[in-house]
Amino acid sequence: MVFMIQSATGIILRTRPLTETSLIVNWLTSAFGRVSTVARGARRAKSPFAGKLDLFYEADFTFSRSRRSELHTLREVSLRETNPALRQELAYLQQASYAAALIEQTTETETPLPTIFELLRRFLAALPQHPAQPRNLFAFELKLLNELGLRPNLDKGHLSPGTKQLVIDLLTSDWPAIAELRATAAQAKELRQFLHGFLIFHLGRIPKGRAAFAA
Repeated sequence: MVFMIQSATGIILRTRPLTETSLIVNWLTSAFGRVSTVARGARRAKSPFAGKLDLFYEADFTFSRSRRSELHTLREVSLRETNPALRQELAYLQQASYAAALIEQTTETETPLPTIFELLRRFLAALPQHPAQPRNLFAFELKLLNELGLRPNLDKGHLSPGTKQLVIDLLTSDWPAIAELRATAAQAKELRQFLHGFLIFHLGRIPKGRAAFAA
């Protein structure tokens, strides 16, 4: 039996044990979108995967595509970036985990997602550059909604002029500029409530944990 071996660059969204020695690794890639692989023997101390499979690691990898399911066999991993700063403060890790969960909820498997892959890659790199703030989360939500074709129509909303401008700035600014944005407490509260309702309406639910750092 001939197996198709494919290569990709991906960011690890989630891992979980499959057996006592193996892991399931869920990736976000540019070319293939979300891909699930089984890393056989990865939990063994002398595994060739040791130290290479953890949350938000970015790596080049190869996998053998399964003909029977969407769970493919991981073959080789070469690390590009481990994003170690995300593990130095819990708030960074919480925001990154929420972003990963939101991507998993709103995208299909095996569908190319080049712009969403790049959005997550830049978001993870930007997070540790400044103190964790709700604006990071709001900007990610807005940018992801935009990529999904769900950009809020501000003309139909009931946001104040200042909050409308904040939405525009969060959508159009790069991450260094977002870190410098300022908003009043009233604007932040208005935007938080608006996005909460918008996400519920369009997605049906919001991944757990948002309230802890969107206050």
